[in-house]
Order: sequence, then structure tokens, then C-alpha cells
Amino acid sequence: MPGDGLFLVQADGYWTGRFRAMASPCEVLTETDDEPVARELLEIASAEAARIEAKFSRYIVGNIVDRINRAEGEPVEVDPETAQLIDFADQVFQMSEGAFDITSGVLRKAWSFDGGNRVPNKDTVAELLELVGWAEVRWDSPTLTLRPGMQIDFGGIGKEYAVDRAARLAAGRSESSCLINFGGDLAVTRPRSDGEPWKVGIEASDRDGHAARLILLRQGGLATSGDTKRFVIHDGVRFGHILDARTGWPVAGAAHSVTVAADTCTEAGMLATLAMLQGSGAESFLDEMGVKYWCDR
Repeated sequence: MPGDGLFLVQADGYWTGRFRAMASPCEVLTETDDEPVARELLEIASAEAARIEAKFSRYIVGNIVDRINRAEGEPVEVDPETAQLIDFADQVFQMSEGAFDITSGVLRKAWSFDGGNRVPNKDTVAELLELVGWAEVRWDSPTLTLRPGMQIDFGGIGKEYAVDRAARLAAGRSESSCLINFGGDLAVTRPRSDGEPWKVGIEASDRDGHAARLILLRQGGLATSGDTKRFVIHDGVRFGHILDARTGWPVAGAAHSVTVAADTCTEAGMLATLAMLQGSGAESFLDEMGVKYWCDR
């Protein structure tokens, strides 16, 4: 036990460290025989995950997101890291033609993707949509101004960003190959010394949610977007948790799961989410992007 909430064990030529953060199981796999190195990288990843969660979670009172969401129309000046995330969110908003929107978090007041059968009525969704609209936000970096009642939520990009941050810090501390996995979104710092890939098991989002796929990853990022665990079934129709911010409703014809490999976890996550938002056009979109992907319908 390298520290509170951290678990470290050696097997098959590498060390596996585990902890929980961002409501997800997290892993750090390090190809080394040196336990102190494995322990240090685990602690680095855990600390960085905790830092980002504390800074950007919408549930933490007093952090930058909370201050923005409580500003009630007053401008808020943000730090460079927050500005970078806002710029990225703006980029995804533009690429999705408004389907992805960090101001759409208020829709969670209507939707509970808990595997049950409740869907909101159209009037409730329409009322909340009055508070959604990145195009109506004033973003003049480093100052952000929302309309009163509006909020932002980095939940759609925060975990992937945390993975890349942890991977970058780990790569700067050790020459060992390291795989950082936060709840199924992951990155590999560099190729393993023996040339073998890391083997990553991905749960396929078929209707039973029990199938698995094995992906071989040597370097870069991998991210999955899907409805395996977050959905509702109403009148025999399955509604996944990926909402189109323009309508407030789940995307029609969306795949059950999209996994994308890219240079970084953040890029992979962006493309996986954008593909889900394309509905039946997910595969065509990813083909156009020229990335490696796996799509389950």
C-alpha cells in the first residue's frame, strides 16, 4: 500500500496500481521491476487526478466552475489552464455544429440515465434549453460571461484531459512505458521495451452489455463513448445518455459504443463523442477523420 486509497501489485512483468477518482476506477500500469518507480508514478497519477477533479468538478463548492456557475451574469476571469479547456470546448462546439455544448449540463435536471424507464416531458426539456447555448456566452479570454441561470460543465472532456496530464507527468519522471487508465479512457506514455503492445479490454456496448473486445496499444490515447451503463428504456426504446445540446434529447440512431485511438486521450475522446453525436453517420465521420476506431451498434 503506497498510500491511502492506493493499491500496488506486481504481475506479468509490470506493476499495476489502482485507486478511485472522478467516480471511476483508475489504473496505472508500469513496465518496470523497480517498485519505487511504480509507486512514484501511481502517486503522480493519483495526485493529478485529484487536482483536476477538485478544480473542475461541478460538485466542488468554491472551485472555478462553481464560481462561474454562481456568477449570475457577472464576468469571471479564469486562469490559463481553465482558459485552455474553454478554448477546447469551443472548438468541439464548432466542430459539432452546436450538438456538443458545455452549457448543456443543466439538462441533467431532466434526464436520469439510471437504467430505468423515466423520460422527461417535452415542456421540461424545452424550458431547460432556454439556459443552453454556448453561442450566447461571451468568451473573451481570459474573461467568461454567462447569462444569469446558465452553467458550464467540463464533464464531457475533463477525464480525458486528466489522463493526458497524468501521462505527461509520468513520461517526464520515468523512461518506463506506462499506461494510465481512468475509467476506460487511457493513454500510453511510450512503447514497451520488449516491443509488445499493452492489451486493453474494451466492454462492447451491445444490448446485453457483456461482450468484450481486445485492443493492442503501443502508444497514444484511447477513449470510448457509449451507453452501456447510462441509459433509460421507455416504451421499448433505449435512450443513451449522449444528448444533442440543440434539442435536449438523445441522439437518434447513435451507436451503442464508439472507441477511438488517437495521439492523445483528449483527441480520442473528442472524436468518439463527435461520432456518437453523428448518429447513424458515426462511421462515415470517423472514416473522414482518418482515425482508427471500433463501433458497436
